[in-house]
Amino acid sequence: MTLQASNNSLNASGLVTLSEPKSAAAEAYRLLRTNVQFGDVAQPLRSLVVTSARPDEGKSSVIANLAVVFAQMDQRVILVDADLRRPTLHQFFGVPNEGGLSSYILKAGGFRDNLTPNGNGKSGYSGSNLPLIQTNVPNLRLMTAGQPPSNPAEILGSATMRELIEGLKQESDIVLFDVPPVLSVTDASILAPHVDGVILVFRAGRTKRDDSQQAKAQLQKVHAHILGAVLSDVKVRGKAVSY
Repeated sequence: MTLQASNNSLNASGLVTLSEPKSAAAEAYRLLRTNVQFGDVAQPLRSLVVTSARPDEGKSSVIANLAVVFAQMDQRVILVDADLRRPTLHQFFGVPNEGGLSSYILKAGGFRDNLTPNGNGKSGYSGSNLPLIQTNVPNLRLMTAGQPPSNPAEILGSATMRELIEGLKQESDIVLFDVPPVLSVTDASILAPHVDGVILVFRAGRTKRDDSQQAKAQLQKVHAHILGAVLSDVKVRGKAVSY
């Protein structure tokens, strides 16, 4: 799956699907949505990870816009910033990065960290206190990353995180997770096997062939279901395309 957009398609937040919904870029995101929806007819996708090989390849822009077009289709969408190292999704939607995923997991799972756990020994998913923010997009709720923890890989690999994934699926039609690059840290490889599918984002002219192949191989080692790839920063009619 290849995604293209034009330079003048961006607004300040990078949500071209909101700023120019009739643009070719927005239509490309809708096409991507269709590919995700019908990528596996036998088993509809309810949870999805978007990641990249290396940093700064456009994964967060892709997942934010993909979340918007799913929500515009009257789907109940939960977007989760699971990049606990370099969180950015709160900036796209203009909300504070407070509470969020890290705080929820640390408290629900009783982790010892720089955040204070609840201390009652209770672990697991609780739908009543999910730190979800209703965005300005109807049907789209955001769970920010929250305060950076000292043990992000441990948090994403915890039983509490797996329970949360299943719980979020009960609360929505689709859950989208933005996670760190595959080749930078282990986070994507830890989370990918526990969702229904993975999309890799590569930047044209920047992502090295060896990196893209290595990222794919790494995800295959953990038996992740790779749906395909999105190519960003494509040159269209001589102009560089960015997200």
